[in-house]
Amino acid sequence: MHLSFAMTVTDFHRLIQSSIRPFRILVLGAALTLASVTTAGAQAALFETKAKQALMVEDKTGTILYAKAPDTLIEPAALAKLMTMEVVFHLLKTGKITPETQYTVSENAWRTGGAPSGGSTMFAKLKSSLSVADLIQGVIVQSANDGCIILAEGIAGSEPKFAEMMNARAKEIGLKNATFVNSTGLPDPHQRISLTDLVALARHIKSAYPDYYRTYAQDSFTWNNIFQRNRNPLLRLDIGADGMGTGYTEKSGYGIVGAAERSGRRYIVALSGLASDKERAEEAKRIFEWAYQAFEEMDIFAEGEAIGEASVFGGVKSGVALKAHEKVSLLVPVANRDRLRAHVVYRGPLVAPLQADQEVGTLRIWIGDALAQETPVYTAEAVESGGLKKRSFDAVFELATGWMRRLNF
Repeated sequence: MHLSFAMTVTDFHRLIQSSIRPFRILVLGAALTLASVTTAGAQAALFETKAKQALMVEDKTGTILYAKAPDTLIEPAALAKLMTMEVVFHLLKTGKITPETQYTVSENAWRTGGAPSGGSTMFAKLKSSLSVADLIQGVIVQSANDGCIILAEGIAGSEPKFAEMMNARAKEIGLKNATFVNSTGLPDPHQRISLTDLVALARHIKSAYPDYYRTYAQDSFTWNNIFQRNRNPLLRLDIGADGMGTGYTEKSGYGIVGAAERSGRRYIVALSGLASDKERAEEAKRIFEWAYQAFEEMDIFAEGEAIGEASVFGGVKSGVALKAHEKVSLLVPVANRDRLRAHVVYRGPLVAPLQADQEVGTLRIWIGDALAQETPVYTAEAVESGGLKKRSFDAVFELATGWMRRLNF
């Protein structure tokens, strides 16, 4: 724990207690998400990038370290292959396919994504059969378009039907603004995603499929006697990178999703709108090196520690303690340290009966003007309904004071 920050942990706890009054707690918070941040706030004074869109998140705490138009919808290009692999990994994990499952190279896969296409390919031969294990390496290491189409057709019967599976899985894992039309990311005006969703997807793949994720760090792959290096430039820049992928379209420019770890701290970055592959590699390296030096971790609440108390309507108790499921930590700037701001946000007062461990709101923490972290909060205990007299009193109190809470909002 680093207590050299401008605000001590004790002061921060007091701040949250002062900001958890019913007048200040009005909006229901849901699951942990990457917040929509349109300005970099405190971070802007510390770092600037040539990328038109950028988002960097520390993986363990979920702290947003840098954000620049992260919810702008872009063409994902080859970064759509992250979603293709998520579908494949999910089918492997649920036992619907195996690494040994074989799929045949159709003429469509060969012409659209293979040697005749002139794009990224693993040079699979027409009408040959490939295992899912080899196709995964071809797609991840070589960014093989033919590998994507072979998987899509083998799994779903056609690429459009596989795209439907991609969109369904995107919703299931919580992506908010992603639309996929094909498995390769080849240009299509209807194919869109935000950097917020790309970072969320990258974090999900690493968390849900750690064994398959290791393929993203694989340096090379040889197929059909053709040796190809991993197309991710970060793997060769000595910054601790272990994934993920790159993409390019004329409209969106050069983009990248990268993941790297150093000294036990893991970062995910997404950049888009860069002018060249050289600039893409340079900007990605710069933001990782900046993050390694510019932030340190601060523990705020221990696991299960009470964060504050929310008002309860019609219960045997007038309030209930709130807690997070895990330790709440935050990365804070080493330099230019703005004070932290925090609120617990929920639609209040809560109405009894309440179950123990019921999700009721969100702890939101800002660094300067930038929303840096959101963590769901839960009731620390059950609260039963009170008697008629207590419920009547609470109803009168709410009628008399509710307007002040709404006015404050």
